[in-house]
Amino acid sequence: MISKVKKTKAKKKIFLETLLVFFIAISPFLYKVYDYLPYDENGDAIILGFTLGNNGFPDTLTYLWYLTSKIVPLYLMIFWFLTSRNWWYHIILIPIAMYAFQFFEVFYDSDNMIDTDNIWWLIPVCMITIPFVYFIRIKLYDKHVHGIDLEAIEAELEELKAKGISNKNDISSIKKPDERGAEIPTISEDINEKLSTGNLENFFKTVQNRIQGWLQLKS
Repeated sequence: MISKVKKTKAKKKIFLETLLVFFIAISPFLYKVYDYLPYDENGDAIILGFTLGNNGFPDTLTYLWYLTSKIVPLYLMIFWFLTSRNWWYHIILIPIAMYAFQFFEVFYDSDNMIDTDNIWWLIPVCMITIPFVYFIRIKLYDKHVHGIDLEAIEAELEELKAKGISNKNDISSIKKPDERGAEIPTISEDINEKLSTGNLENFFKTVQNRIQGWLQLKS
């Protein structure tokens, strides 16, 4: 028999996934919702009893069009990021950041220009995400195409070291002390240290696992 805990968890998972499907299905209608809102004699929109002005745009209709054109793709990208199981899913953070910056620019920018300077805000995101995804791609290509698994080699070296095997012709000779007596790191350790891939991978996995745990997307 299925336990009550599993039943409850399954219900929450199905409910949350149903919400995702619902918002994805109605995304075309949310994009055009500004055409069906009531407007007063001043051209301001009335939403759930609140009056929404033009916020510096030529009219309220244009302002709402701008908001929906950013909000709808933004939440669709977030759904994609949270549910993706592809190795390259971190690259989705770039379009997510782009739409988020464009959305918030209208509130925090003092001039009358929009969708301009936010491209520069993406540079830090790109500098972190692109090398991280590319390095994952290199590791997968080396492992599945060339048959090179750096992690397996490191594990084998540690095992040999633990057994006390010290053969000059052994692969463990890759690690040699330098002139100052310090131990030279292996290739994978050097790459991980320079690019901080291990830290980045743990960071992204921790963030996604926390979000997915909260949404109960995983069974």
